[in-house]
Amino acid sequence: PVLFPHIDAPNAIQQAAADTPLDEPLVIIESETGSGKTEAALWRFARMYDAGLVDGLYFALPTRAAATQLHGRITRFVERMFPPENRPETVLAVPGYVRAGDIGGHHLQNYEVWWDDHANAATRSRRWAAESAKRYLAAQIAVGTVDQAMMAALKVRHSHMRAACLSRNLLVVDEVHASDPYMRRVQKALLDAHLEAGGYALMMSATLGSVARRQWLSAARIDPNDAPSVDEAIVAPYPAVSVMAPGGENVAPAGESQQEKSVGITAEPIIQDFGQVAELALRAARAGAKTLIVRNTVSNAVATQEALEQAAGNDRALLFSVDGITTLHHSRFALDDRHLLDREVEMRLGKERPPAPSPSKGGLVVVGTQTLEQSLDIDADLLITDLCPVDVLLQRIGRLHRHRREDRPTGYDKPVCIVLTPPSDDLSSLLAGGQNANGLGPHGFVYRNLHSLEATRRLVNEYADWRIPEMNRKLVERATHPEALARITEELGEAWKAHANDNTGGYIADRQTARNHILRTDRSFYEDNREVCFPGIEETVRTRLGEDRLEVAFDPQPPSPFDPTRRIDRLELPLRWLSGAEVPEKVETTPTDGGFEFAVGSHKFRCDRLGLRQV
Repeated sequence: PVLFPHIDAPNAIQQAAADTPLDEPLVIIESETGSGKTEAALWRFARMYDAGLVDGLYFALPTRAAATQLHGRITRFVERMFPPENRPETVLAVPGYVRAGDIGGHHLQNYEVWWDDHANAATRSRRWAAESAKRYLAAQIAVGTVDQAMMAALKVRHSHMRAACLSRNLLVVDEVHASDPYMRRVQKALLDAHLEAGGYALMMSATLGSVARRQWLSAARIDPNDAPSVDEAIVAPYPAVSVMAPGGENVAPAGESQQEKSVGITAEPIIQDFGQVAELALRAARAGAKTLIVRNTVSNAVATQEALEQAAGNDRALLFSVDGITTLHHSRFALDDRHLLDREVEMRLGKERPPAPSPSKGGLVVVGTQTLEQSLDIDADLLITDLCPVDVLLQRIGRLHRHRREDRPTGYDKPVCIVLTPPSDDLSSLLAGGQNANGLGPHGFVYRNLHSLEATRRLVNEYADWRIPEMNRKLVERATHPEALARITEELGEAWKAHANDNTGGYIADRQTARNHILRTDRSFYEDNREVCFPGIEETVRTRLGEDRLEVAFDPQPPSPFDPTRRIDRLELPLRWLSGAEVPEKVETTPTDGGFEFAVGSHKFRCDRLGLRQV
């Protein structure tokens, strides 16, 4: 069968992934964003399935939104790969959803599920794995978050069942670079156990550092002294396909992908000047450019949106909207509203968007947060982004001139990225408490490692043009390699040394927490040993460390800010917003102009076209 009708011939990375021997237990694909790694993974799965090496597929992604977006693509792939009489339905392995293929379901009482296609008993039995989160890994084909796979490696109920079900499937982990130290430790335990059970895995990244790659490919902990130097790491092939090898790794060049681009990059020290950021974006939009603004925090994204609306004047039509309602894109919306925003952004900025009426018309400004950089296939003419670690920055640049188009406006036919930075020669001012630098530094609560941020800032100032993918390896290693970061500490002094020590201590604590939570597969399940026993309260074992959230259910259910006929039954609140306040079973809402307000204890909140925020 024709598995990918939109591909006339495989590109270099896809061919290299397919040609790598099928019996390699672990394969790592490194290639730039937008180069077709997903198709490379699916093609390899098809060949492994045909060879009888695997029975199914679990495709793990870093976020719920990314999994939801990819589910439809893989459903279409499965339809092309399998004949109708033997076709499995692709399960969406995201808690809160009940979906198999294109069919949705709804939980009823007594653990029953109602399927929208009125499925008979035989069809319902085939969808058993879709009906509960603890069964997701039992599906033959599933697309979900990496968290669901990680549950097979943690001391939680049903973890042994999850691991056993996963063992005969190809485990694909996308954007593996996006994991923090805690998640990496858990994922490494999952990967080791999966391979030891005879399973197969494939990992993908656009920006994986050499130390991390070697750790994934090694069966043992890597001695830092054995890691490649930064200079050695920079000259490693890229794009590349890597496999395990005696004593280390085998990194094989994959060849060029024919998607090379040269990005003009410049720093603007206006990270907190929302008015100037708005003027930059409006100037481009008035010239016809599709402009993407990515801020590190929701609060500053909202402030940027408000500045845009104030500055737009009669040009308000240039601002992103849904059914005439001006808005932005971030995570603090109700689930159905978030899906609506996803679809609208892809329609306005996606590959299949309608051509502009003329080069100077059709301008648009879309403001958002990290939600724009991972899960959506969008294509901007101009990117304005906050300073962030270089691997994240390259992900964001992947949304810039992503596809070849003939309707770029004059002056934006070459990709340009403007990086918003603090107004200082280096980031030393962010080491002290109290600064608000849009998510940067130890007090920014988003990207705390100032060494990596400072290294990225220097790269932005050093190179006016970033040639992608030619420079990807150099950029990533110079901003993530321990040797490169140590040079910054040596140059900038004692305060930076203290910050490095704080980071190291935090990483050690996170890894130790992970070790305490990881399931010991080398111990008997029945052995009376505390290392094997599960905690008494399952919720104390998490797949991620970080901001906890609490779900709030509404009665009466308020209307969506974008569709008054659709009701919002619940929202998630950051736990830190509640200061320990007890959440009642149902929370009352009060209608406001364009949205609604509610209170939990003494804390008041508003949800409208700008999303959920504190009042």
